This record gives sequence, C-alpha cells and structure tokens, in this order.
Amino acid sequence: MARIAYLVSSAKEIDLADGTRHPTGYFAEEALKPYERFVAAGHDVVVVTPDGVPPTADAYGLEHFFHYPEEDQDFFASVTRTFHHDPDDIRVTLHQTTELGLVAARRIVERLTQRGMTPSAAHGLVSRAARIAWIQDRQLVDVMVEEGLDGGLSRQEIQEAVDELDRAAHALAEERRRKLESFEGFAHPVALSSLSDEELAAFDAVFAPGGHGPMVDLADNADVCRLLRVLHDKRAPVAALCHGPALLLSAPEREDGQWLFDGYRMTCFTDEEEDQTVPGRLGMPWYLDTALKNAGAVFDDGPSAWASHVVVDRNLITGQNPASSEATADALLKALAA
Repeated sequence: MARIAYLVSSAKEIDLADGTRHPTGYFAEEALKPYERFVAAGHDVVVVTPDGVPPTADAYGLEHFFHYPEEDQDFFASVTRTFHHDPDDIRVTLHQTTELGLVAARRIVERLTQRGMTPSAAHGLVSRAARIAWIQDRQLVDVMVEEGLDGGLSRQEIQEAVDELDRAAHALAEERRRKLESFEGFAHPVALSSLSDEELAAFDAVFAPGGHGPMVDLADNADVCRLLRVLHDKRAPVAALCHGPALLLSAPEREDGQWLFDGYRMTCFTDEEEDQTVPGRLGMPWYLDTALKNAGAVFDDGPSAWASHVVVDRNLITGQNPASSEATADALLKALAA
C-alpha cells in the first residue's frame, strides 16, 4: 500500500486579467475519479491543501456538460470517428461537444432501432447528421429534421433524447458533488504547511487534480516546493492533471541552476482549451501551457483538444484535461506498482 499526498487547491477565487475576481476551485470529475481509483486499489490517500482549508468544488466544473455519462461519451466518439479521421480536418471545441446536442447520438440511435432500423443504419444516419451539425454549427435536432435525416422520428422525439441526456448529466454532476462532500479528507484536509520534511518523505507519490484553483495557490508555494524536492529526491512519482501541473512551477532549481523539471516532457490544459472556457473567455491572468514552456518544459499536447492525453517522463506523470482523469490516475497506479 502506497501513501499518496492528494494535493488539492483550497482557492475559491482567481484574479482575472482585468483585475476582477472569478469563483474557482477544483474540478469535481478530476478530483473524484482518481481519488476513487486510488482508494479502490488499496492505497492510503491523504487529502492535503496548502493551508488546511477544505477545498471548494468549482461551480463551473459542476456544469452538466462536464458530466455526460461514459456510455454517451464513448458512443459519441464512435460517431465523430466516422467523419473526423484526421484531427486536423475538424478542430474539436468545447462548444461543439457541449452545446449542439451531439452527445445525445446514442439515445437517438436507440429510438431509431426501436422503430425497426438496424443499429448500423441508425448509427450511419445519426453520424451523417452529426457531421453536418459539427461543420455548420447547427443543433443536431435541427439538422435531422430539416435535412430529412430524422429516420421517421418527430422533432419532439429527437429533442426528448437530448433532454434525457441533459437530465442524466445533471444527476451525475449532483451525485459527484455529494460524494466529494461526503469524503472525510475533503471536509478535513491536512495542511501542507504543517508537515515537516520528514513527514513529507513518508509519502510515496503526489497527485494534484485540476480546476483553475492550482493556478492561484500551487504555482508559487514554498511548501509545494518542499514537497516536490523531497519526493523528487527519492524519485517518487509526481502526478498532476489539467491545471494541476501548475504545482510544477513551485519546483526548486537543480544544482546547475535550471528548473527541477527542465527538459521533461509534460502536458497540461492547453492554451487552445483555455480560450474555450468561461474564465478563458473572460481573460486569464496567465496561461499554464505557456508558463510551463517558458520554465523549460518540453510540451507534449494531444493531437486534438479535449481528448484524453497523458505524458509520462521519468517520475513525472501529467494529464492534459478532464477527459484524461482516469488515464492519469491509471498511469500513477502503474508507476506505484512498478
């Protein structure tokens, strides 16, 4: 059994570029999925915040479109693969994947098959409609009805599939919020500032989930610096997800005067993805992707935005975005097993 420092930001607000303050915190999915995976594997997961203040779930991260059920997301991926063979052909945007009703494809196909259409034919029909909706920036419901691709379904029936998905996503977001609030560690975290170097050395790894919070209190933090130095000295895994890699900016210099992670391959939430978020559109004070590159990172982002992407270089494990939550956690479990 390994002892994992589960380092979560306790920040509640972030200063935007124009000086206004915006609510922030951790992203629920990014905090919950790895935590549950580590506990299920039998590891001792110690929730730590910089100051011992309980962390706050970012309300933006609890928006329903970040919590579409896995089976709907997987089916949607099978649809986009039919017209998205090369990621450079059609860029992935948060708007297209969350605001056009496209992720309801599985539920629409179910309704078509109930009407007697074969699964293959139903998948092909919805895929053709989804491609038009994606390229022309139109609602999937409108495309299916207006382009004669409804397969015999009424507008109301197609819309009900979209509404059903939204209800399921809202329910899943609420379930994840309740789970996180029920965890003792999230209600009463350990203060990183209270731990001695000897106590830090008792950890076998650190994992930092994202949300914009880490940009506030993990990126320039003397105690995070101590933690990274101690763990790096023993070659313990350092894992971070999405905005969590902001903690790497607190890392000390090596003996040669270079940043501790200079020359390491890594990833994080990209500038492209950031510009599509609500805080990004309002104006971020700085960009994590750019900051890591400037610090000396060999940046390695995925072939398309919002897709799962994990980078492992020596003892450093980084995940790009919320979709990378489970894969990043699995990479840490693999490292601990090794």
